Amino acid sequence: MAKTIVNSDCMLCVWDCGIKCHLEDGRLVKVEGLPEHPISKGYICPRGEALPDYVYSPVRLTSPMLKEKGRFQQVSWDTALDFCVEKLTDIKKKYGAKGLCMFCGSIGVENIEVAQFARRFKGLYGTPNLFSVENLCYRSRILARMITYGRYPLEDPVDSQTIILWAHNPDGSRGMLGEQIREWLKNKNLNLIVINPKRIALSEKAYHLTIRPGTDAALGLAMLNVIINEGLYDKDFVENHTVGFPELVEHVQQYTPEWAQEVTWVHASDIRNVARIYATAKPSCIIQGINTIDQHVNGLQTNRLFAIMQAVVGCVAIPGGWVEGPRIPLGNLAVPDKEDPIGFNDYPVFTNLWGRKGPYGIANMFPQAVMEGKPYPIKGALVSAANPAVTFPASQKYREAFQNLEFMAVLDPFMTETAELADVVLPASTFMEKGGLSYVYGIALGEPFAQIHHKVVEPVGESWPDWKIWSELGRRMGMDFPWQTDDDVIDSLLLPGDLKDKLMANPEGVFYGEKQYYIYQKKKVGTPSGKVEIYSQTLKDNGYEPLPTYLEPGQSPVSAPELYKKYPLILINGERSKHFTHTSHRNIPVLRNENPEPIAEINPATAAQYGLADGTMVKVESKSGDVQMRLRINDKLVTGVVSVPHGWGSANVNNLADLDVVDPITAYPDFNQLLCRVVPA
Repeated sequence: MAKTIVNSDCMLCVWDCGIKCHLEDGRLVKVEGLPEHPISKGYICPRGEALPDYVYSPVRLTSPMLKEKGRFQQVSWDTALDFCVEKLTDIKKKYGAKGLCMFCGSIGVENIEVAQFARRFKGLYGTPNLFSVENLCYRSRILARMITYGRYPLEDPVDSQTIILWAHNPDGSRGMLGEQIREWLKNKNLNLIVINPKRIALSEKAYHLTIRPGTDAALGLAMLNVIINEGLYDKDFVENHTVGFPELVEHVQQYTPEWAQEVTWVHASDIRNVARIYATAKPSCIIQGINTIDQHVNGLQTNRLFAIMQAVVGCVAIPGGWVEGPRIPLGNLAVPDKEDPIGFNDYPVFTNLWGRKGPYGIANMFPQAVMEGKPYPIKGALVSAANPAVTFPASQKYREAFQNLEFMAVLDPFMTETAELADVVLPASTFMEKGGLSYVYGIALGEPFAQIHHKVVEPVGESWPDWKIWSELGRRMGMDFPWQTDDDVIDSLLLPGDLKDKLMANPEGVFYGEKQYYIYQKKKVGTPSGKVEIYSQTLKDNGYEPLPTYLEPGQSPVSAPELYKKYPLILINGERSKHFTHTSHRNIPVLRNENPEPIAEINPATAAQYGLADGTMVKVESKSGDVQMRLRINDKLVTGVVSVPHGWGSANVNNLADLDVVDPITAYPDFNQLLCRVVPA
């Protein structure tokens, strides 16, 4: 029996940890953390350990599947691709290229080529309509920081004296960070502040603020009120490197701690205490939740508020604060759009900040385009590395829209809920079965590190790497897709130069640059004013508030009192588990056994008020729908609130959401805090 070890990196989520892969006769049998990896340093989560079960899952798609008379049948690649070519050609002929749209989920650093090849196919086909997770995920915070700083600084907490975990539980979604914080708490005088409606495990060693869901901006504005009025701000940084501070001083006077106490459920004395700690025990670093702040009617402005807070206390471009890093020089395989995607002109700051055009359409306009033909009809879809039938709010609308398309193809290793609605499903390899490129700047504590991603095992069954599927389909349609091997793809992504030379010589990885400390002392930033813009003229010119204000969630006891009478509980959704990534991995028994079913959590007092018993099945209802889950009584959760996980197709919390209220700047639906009721099932 031939035993080998291959070092690679894990792409099951965006954190991209180093892994040591044990093979027997070419088959993956065990995965461990890679101690010599400079970022993850041996850390591995349960998903990474379960990679053999994931790769060789009995429910993997191993051949193309074509739906005939409502049932999927195995077909050859030639048959599947020829069918796609026929349908794509027909759509373009009847409706024009923009009658096709693309959904792409994995567009980040964890799978670069997935996005690059999807965008290339889109451009060569001629449709501008790419819908993606960027419409409800991370881009809101990127945009907010760019509006403020001209670039995208990241958290650099290694040297922090104060860390605020704001709506963030790293144990569920960023385990390596959780372990690091525990080490810092042991080995240095770290002030840890947790802001969350639920007391997480790290709250036991933290100053915990129990906040009403969706009122984060009220708390942040009140903290600024204290910092400014008590003279705790960094006068040198504010005077020399920002614009708009006088306007901010006047603006925050209305947001007193006493006002915020009534809004947020956080006592005014606690607001003052954490504001003083944050402003004086420096360097300080806000580390926010992955999506929790973004998915709110005031999401971008709350993200802007955090950026302004970091600037006001002078914790930007210093060790322990927020820090910029170098951009990795990568080749761009995408083809420019000839026209703008759906929604482009409706949200000009999100889609075209300072002339920097984004490639994304507005995804929550997709159902209307399919069902009503507005602004024009979409008749076909290609879905890659995504499961939008579950992940998007008002999921029932997306499912209905997918069912009404004339053609849909899905590229995925598994038969997802979205794939079940498709006409053809093309089996994609997992990342373990292909080579590529990965980099972690922007992910793991802002370290600018890149490496060649090493193929570990041969593709399972007849599965193909994503890039090969796009290339073979594109070539059949007469498009320019010259790539034949993983190495061809890597060679195209790496531009000629120092980084390429270093990576080819050191495929285990290299640091491709350094964090840019004290950058504001050396050059102007990329905003129109050349300084950190506390007051945004860009936002004002586009009809938005130039300074962050407080807005109630679209559904709350305050904004919707009549609805609150019928649905008297606040629902927070999106609870993460270290066993799953979004909708993935629930079909892996070794992981599912550890977290077998979706759980709704509720405080004991709230349960008693509504006659609910621990361990029973309940129905969680909103004005848009209902889901059934098992109930767990948890005294760590604030009263009047229900917490549920996301990602379960069998109990999809996004069925409870709608598209009625969106952030006016980004179009992100307001769906992370809803009104609901819980009744026995």
